[in-house]
Amino acid sequence: MDTIITAILLGIVEGLTEFIPVSSTGHLILASEIFGYDAEVWKVFNVVIQLGAILAVVVLYWQTFWAVGMGLLKWRPESVAFLRNILLGFLPSAVLGFALKDYIDIMLGSPMVVAWALVIGGIAILAIEKVAKPGPASGVSQLPAKQALGVGFIQCLSMIPGVSRSGATIMGALAMGIERRTAAEFSFFLAIPTMMGATTLELWDARASLAGGMGPVGWTEIAVGFAVSFVVALAVIKAFVAFVSRAGFAPFAWYRIVAGILAIWLLSR
Repeated sequence: MDTIITAILLGIVEGLTEFIPVSSTGHLILASEIFGYDAEVWKVFNVVIQLGAILAVVVLYWQTFWAVGMGLLKWRPESVAFLRNILLGFLPSAVLGFALKDYIDIMLGSPMVVAWALVIGGIAILAIEKVAKPGPASGVSQLPAKQALGVGFIQCLSMIPGVSRSGATIMGALAMGIERRTAAEFSFFLAIPTMMGATTLELWDARASLAGGMGPVGWTEIAVGFAVSFVVALAVIKAFVAFVSRAGFAPFAWYRIVAGILAIWLLSR
């Protein structure tokens, strides 16, 4: 398959799945099986294009970030609390992600791990949706520090490919009594330092090969994938917040279960 076409397809997959609880990394791994491309060759590409989706969060919520930045200059309590909660939510995955990177890389090479994680994660979402009792509407800056840290520890589950970073953080937040919109937005905001950290670590590990040339997947493919994931994520984030406010997360759970079972069947043939 032409590398530009593959870059476009993977950009669409990334933009569609980064912020909904179905696992973008898992879908990219499964895509390597479906599209028949060499996942190792596209490894750096798959990580870097996630920044396109992250940029969509910055663009859509620029007023929030601007207000927080201005508030920090004046040391306003709500801005300080916002930054504190983001840092607390990011810290556990930063520490464990760095310490366990070699083991994570091994799991990233297993499509069957992704397939089973999709199924188990879907069942978990259905269970949490049934028993969780979200509290009143609030905001990220109103979250207690212990809740923010708790979501951060739950985010570490997403180091297992197929679990879904957004799914782990959102459902973990719901289980702790955080209402749906705040849970989703906290997950969006946590994606920024988390994915920037993962991208930086991946690029550092690949610095030798980058210096020697990108091979068949170069900066052109990365630019195309980045742009596509950005545009698609812009549309998805808006639609996702509106959808879950009305319908909840059960539709995503059923999608995960069906997709996971289908993947297990295909991979077992």
